[in-house]
Amino acid sequence: MDRTAFRIGEVASGAGVSVDTVRYYERLKLLPRASRSSGNFRLFAPESIERVRFIKQAQELGLTLEEIKGLLATGGADECRRVRDLLSEKIEELDTKMRVIKEFRRTLARHHAACKRELEARGNSACCPVVMEAGKQSRSGRLDR
Repeated sequence: MDRTAFRIGEVASGAGVSVDTVRYYERLKLLPRASRSSGNFRLFAPESIERVRFIKQAQELGLTLEEIKGLLATGGADECRRVRDLLSEKIEELDTKMRVIKEFRRTLARHHAACKRELEARGNSACCPVVMEAGKQSRSGRLDR
C-alpha cells in the first residue's frame, strides 16, 4: 500500500526509535514540521522514516546532531563544499579509530599467544606472562595510566 502520510508512532516504529525521538528531531528541525490531521495527529511524509534512520546511523558513526543538520540541509555549491569537508573530517576520524583498534587487536593477540605458550609449556604451574609483564612495567614506572 502506497501511503502519503504516517502518524508519529508509525514513523518511530518504522525507523526503530521512540516517539519521543521523532518529536525531538522535529523540534531540532532535523525533520520537516509535520502537518496535522483533522484529529490533530502529526502526519509525516513517507520519506521521514528513512530520514530518521539516516540520522540514527549518522549518530552511531559519531556525527553530532548539529553536524547531521548540516548534512540534511539543502543548498548550493558552498554548502556542498562544507558537507564534503565535514565528511572528510569524519572519515579521517574513523580511519584513526580503526588504526587504534587494529593495533589494540594485535596487542591482544600477542598476549593471547604468550598465555597459550605458557600454559602449554607449564600447565598448572604456569605464571601468566601478561600479568608478569604488567607488574614489571608498573614497578619501573613505564605503565601508562
